[in-house]
Formats: sequence, structure tokens, C-alpha cells
Amino acid sequence: MKVHEVLKVLLWAGLMGASLPAVNAHAGSNLVTKPSNYTVSETIDRIEKAVTAKGMKIFARINHSGEAKSVGLEMKPTELLIFGNPKGGTALMTAKPTVAIDLPMKALAWEDQDGRVWLTYNSPELLQERHGLPAELASRLEPVGKLLEQAVE
Repeated sequence: MKVHEVLKVLLWAGLMGASLPAVNAHAGSNLVTKPSNYTVSETIDRIEKAVTAKGMKIFARINHSGEAKSVGLEMKPTELLIFGNPKGGTALMTAKPTVAIDLPMKALAWEDQDGRVWLTYNSPELLQERHGLPAELASRLEPVGKLLEQAVE
């Protein structure tokens, strides 16, 4: 399929309001998607509170659906939180500089076509597989996944 044909299909899907359910996202086993019991904004608020309580820094909060609306487009509620701990992340990036493309960490809250809200984040194994980061360094991020999941229960 040629590039312009792919773009046409993607544009059509977007115009038709199509969305991919959580089970259709593919990033190996490194993309974790869990249901949230809260709205998208509440989910990100709860995650922000949880990570800052653990001493992490918020680098950015991006309201993708709000930005879409600002240019006259419609999008289901979708927000991204970018956060981390420079003390912890620096060690990982020093060991493997390419890890910086995947750090700081990200938490994505999004609503599907049925109104369900989901949390999606990258597992620590992503850094091992993608960048060859030693397991003992990548495992430092494991508590963050548990913290994110607790925030949406």
C-alpha cells in the first residue's frame, strides 16, 4: 500500500470517529493498558498527585483532545502526563544514552468509543528490549507501574 493510500485510510478512520480498542494497540508486551475507574482528567489528576507524593517531577501535562478542539477537531478525551525523577532517570540515560528518547516516563489516559477510560504506559521491559538497558537498571521503574495502577483503582 502506498503512503498516500495509508494516509487516506487513516484520515477516513479519524473522520468516521473510529478508535482502536485497548486490545488492538500493539507494542509487544511493553505497552500496558489498564481500565480506570475515573474520567480522563480525574485519572491524570490522581496520577499527578501520586507521582509528586513520591518525589517525582511533572514535566508536562498535554490535553490532546483539548488541543484538537482548539483547532476545530473532535477527539475523545485524551491526556498525557510526562513525569520522572532526574536522580533516577539520569543513571539510566548515562548507562544507555538512547533511553532518553523514552524518558521521562509517560502516562496516557484516554476514553474509548464506549466511554470507558483507560490508562496506558510503557513497561520497564521496553527499555531493556529497545535500548539494551541492563535488567537491574530497568527494574528501578517497576514500582512506578504499580503506583500508576493503584491511582486508577
